[in-house]
Amino acid sequence: MHLQTGASVARGARSATTRASRAIPSTTICSHCRRTAPLGVRVHTGTAFQPRAFYHTTRRRDSAWAAAVSVAGNIVSNAVGRARGDLPTIDPLRIVAKEMKFLTGNIRKLLGSGHPSLDRAAKYYTQAEGKHVRPLIVLLMSRATSLCPKTPQRQQATIQASAAIDTSLSPLSVLSDFNPSATAESESVLSTDPDILPSQRRLAEITELIHTASLLHDDVIDHSEARRGSPSANLEFGNKMAVLAGDFLLGRASVALARLRHAEVIELLATVIANLVEGEFMQLKNTARDEKNPQWSEETLTYYLQKTYLKTASLISKSCRASALLGGADAATVDAAYLYGKNLGLAFQLVDDMLDYTVSGQELGKPAGADLELGLATAPLLFAWKTMPELGSLVGRKFEKDGDVARARDLVMQSDGIQQTRALAEDYAEQAIAAISGFPDSEAKDGLIEMAVKTLERKK
Repeated sequence: MHLQTGASVARGARSATTRASRAIPSTTICSHCRRTAPLGVRVHTGTAFQPRAFYHTTRRRDSAWAAAVSVAGNIVSNAVGRARGDLPTIDPLRIVAKEMKFLTGNIRKLLGSGHPSLDRAAKYYTQAEGKHVRPLIVLLMSRATSLCPKTPQRQQATIQASAAIDTSLSPLSVLSDFNPSATAESESVLSTDPDILPSQRRLAEITELIHTASLLHDDVIDHSEARRGSPSANLEFGNKMAVLAGDFLLGRASVALARLRHAEVIELLATVIANLVEGEFMQLKNTARDEKNPQWSEETLTYYLQKTYLKTASLISKSCRASALLGGADAATVDAAYLYGKNLGLAFQLVDDMLDYTVSGQELGKPAGADLELGLATAPLLFAWKTMPELGSLVGRKFEKDGDVARARDLVMQSDGIQQTRALAEDYAEQAIAAISGFPDSEAKDGLIEMAVKTLERKK
């Protein structure tokens, strides 16, 4: 998995910031351009509004990818345009509403246990209303890629994957895995979108299971006290039971994954679980060498982005790729789905790290400012560090001394670290949209584009 070096990341963020500062009179934008307004015009940053420059041009593009990125910058929706009534509102959730309606119920059926305490702990995070971003993306990608070219060789694997998602491969007497909740047929099988296969719906559920398991484990590691506006599982049940519940979710996700009977998809999602652990180990250090008094370098951002891919973008990117594979899509479509998920996942985490500095805990549904308290140096601080060397010693000792957290936060707020982080998130969002520019036009494709926009607009 290749990521930009620190230098190119910094240059990209700076160029995005520069682009965002250029203004253009509204009279120069034609009706078509209004429908395909650029990111800077269509995303409200919470600061003084200055749209990106947008002019018609006949300048020859250097490559097809450059052209796609350029177009992507011009097709994302913006809260400002929608507020004026210039642009229609797109609701990604509405596009796959029938599938999402049954998501939580089906996940709870996968999690049934004959042990009452385990049953309660395993289903605990399914009680609160989560964002369900990852399964929503999987379902949208499933619909969007259903219109893309297919590969005949993949059709047999696709048929096998959808034929028996609730049927075990081994005798039940051998498995010794009693699930009292699994007796009823999955509700989504009874009422479905014909463009989304049963295996793709199950993939969406597996994706949420893996994500929820990571939340259970992360909350123990981070000593969290709240999740989704309620007491965290470790606070409710204790660390041991929260860890075991997370392990149980991963076990049930692995069983459901195996029953898809698609080797490449199994490999993809299995490596996600390994990536989550590897990313957590990388997060134990703020820099690759973990020096006591580190100096800022380009490698610092590279290390951060690699960790971010492993902890966040891996699940989104590989589940998008798996969705296309389960639909029998051709190689180009499968690769495009992966690139969309990778770039969207990176943008999502960059915004998440930015919100830790800019939004209250009540709005987030979890403690704000937690990253510094945990000793973590994320993108806003890393960008600030480049121009404020004082942060190096704070990073080296992981903000452990009295006053370190407050001082680090003050320095970040005095710098352009938050603006640089937003600019880099915008660049990744544009690359996500560029990746699917070749998909046939559809509601689902529009929904995927809107997900990139909502990633930048979100406040929690």
